[in-house]
Amino acid sequence: MVVELPSARGVLSTEIPDLLVGDEASEIVSIETFALAVPLRTPIADATAAMTHWTVPVVQITTRDGRVGTGISGVHAAPELLCDVISEYYAPALLGTPSEDILGTWKRLYWLPTHWVGRAGAVHMALAMVDIALWDLAAQRAGAPLWRLLGGRAEPAQAYNTDGGWLNLSERELLRDLTSLIDSGWRRVKIKVGKPDWREDARRSRAVRKAIGDDVTLMCDANQRWDLATANRLLPVFEEVQMDWVEEPLHADDLDGHAALQAKTTLDIAAGESIYSFQQFSSFIAHDAIRVVQTDVTRVGGVTEWMQVAAHASARGLRVAPHAGDMMQVHQHLVGTVLSDVEPLIEFIPWTQHAFAERSVVREGYMERPQQPGASTALAPEARQSWQVPGVGALRRL
Repeated sequence: MVVELPSARGVLSTEIPDLLVGDEASEIVSIETFALAVPLRTPIADATAAMTHWTVPVVQITTRDGRVGTGISGVHAAPELLCDVISEYYAPALLGTPSEDILGTWKRLYWLPTHWVGRAGAVHMALAMVDIALWDLAAQRAGAPLWRLLGGRAEPAQAYNTDGGWLNLSERELLRDLTSLIDSGWRRVKIKVGKPDWREDARRSRAVRKAIGDDVTLMCDANQRWDLATANRLLPVFEEVQMDWVEEPLHADDLDGHAALQAKTTLDIAAGESIYSFQQFSSFIAHDAIRVVQTDVTRVGGVTEWMQVAAHASARGLRVAPHAGDMMQVHQHLVGTVLSDVEPLIEFIPWTQHAFAERSVVREGYMERPQQPGASTALAPEARQSWQVPGVGALRRL
């Protein structure tokens, strides 16, 4: 079967093997992309970006029986890049095929010519959006939340709060926000580091530990802003204040640097927000360069690749604590789906909760498992009307 789709870049023709044609009800008949710019409660900043909105690229995949699977991502900028990859390049390979062939679809999309211009970044994140949408459809068809379809544990997952330690806060504001989180029941919190003067990071870290006490777990995130020398200067301070982990201390591709840093400290080095493939994670793990694996379902190729990375890391006794580029919607299903003696842990960032039909529920620092069928990615009815980004996305039909 050949599907031809008019495209802004010309007519794309993709050969679909006959063996992929399955259950008629699951046949993909339309694909729509768009993006939301969801305003934050207050402006925030880390060492690399300052934000007033969180942008959510969206794909909605409709099957012949009328089901709609929703895939999402999360970006600082340029949502049109992800949407264009799906609308202009992936859609011709998807329309007319069964949504249930998830792994087969993943491989076909991965090895399209777009592979040669995007094994990471926008192209791979677009693949993640499609994969999430297909798993959302699969869970809907099963009449179960995604975590149950994947055989995950039913108990609530312990969460840590990232939404109080921002780098743009003064030291006084930082301490006020963190102590407020502790007072409201949080026992795990994270702060941003990466100030131009490393001494300021040292001072703020010591002040935070003094303010929150010794019984609260504290992490820090440098967002890749240090070189190895700066990271080495700060390690003794972080050991002194008992950081649980040091996240993204160096450039995300610096495997040797991460390995050297991990070898010098008893603290765990964490990374994954900017690592896009199972192969790259495997290299970091093999070289003992990270011990907290923060694989993000929106950065690796969706649920399919996330499960591979998480299983590989857990089998080696490492912690899997996903970075929440999806603002927790999919990750609340994924944590606790692999065999591990380490308690599942999820990052809590509530920025886009009001954009989704099913919101996350956290009680006393633990996130409860969703109960509705699907991947919790369905949007609230008013989300597009309120926050859709003009001129981004397209609708493609069979």
